Amino acid sequence: MHGLTIERRDQNVFQKYFAFIKISIFVMVLSLTACSGATEPSASPENSTPANEAVTTPATENMEAPEVTRPQIENFDLMTGEGNQSRTATLHQGEGFSLYVFEKFAFDAVEGRLYLSSNPEYNVEIESLPANYDLTQLETAGKEDLKGFGEVSDFSGELVEHPLGSAEIYLQASSAEGINDYIVWQSETGDAFLFRLHNPKGEEAADFAGPVLVSLSTVQTDS
Repeated sequence: MHGLTIERRDQNVFQKYFAFIKISIFVMVLSLTACSGATEPSASPENSTPANEAVTTPATENMEAPEVTRPQIENFDLMTGEGNQSRTATLHQGEGFSLYVFEKFAFDAVEGRLYLSSNPEYNVEIESLPANYDLTQLETAGKEDLKGFGEVSDFSGELVEHPLGSAEIYLQASSAEGINDYIVWQSETGDAFLFRLHNPKGEEAADFAGPVLVSLSTVQTDS
């Protein structure tokens, strides 16, 4: 009987040990499964943008250049009876062009006519010419316009010590009644203008001729 009791005790101990091993293995499996699920990275969306990918803004097409404007008031050197003097002129707007106008002068923007305020008979008519203007036709028209004022002289080309510098056409008719000019001139930007200048003989002729020619040299087509 004593031997049987020891055998049963050993069997009970073995069964408890075996059960403990089974429980330990089960707990380890659960722990591994939990760890595996916690460390698995989540899938990234396929269309996600890389963090270092730069977003390029397309360049704006047909960018407008900034408009260049001239100062409202400008100083110019004028040759007068008292020598070379600085005179102030104000910017005036015409039909598609602008120019500087001195004191004692007025400008009719609608008619494109610059004249002496005290006597409008002293004036110049300003006309913008198209890009395809015909010099031969203009010269013929100029001679026709001037023939009633006297003999026509041609000073076309480079103008020495003249505010305009040069002229494609410079026709002049002079008589006892005064001087009339027919001028086709190009600005520095290549725009062409026609000037019809009327300078009657009189005391105001000198006051008119110098400033008006400087004003004409500032005529410029609007941007």
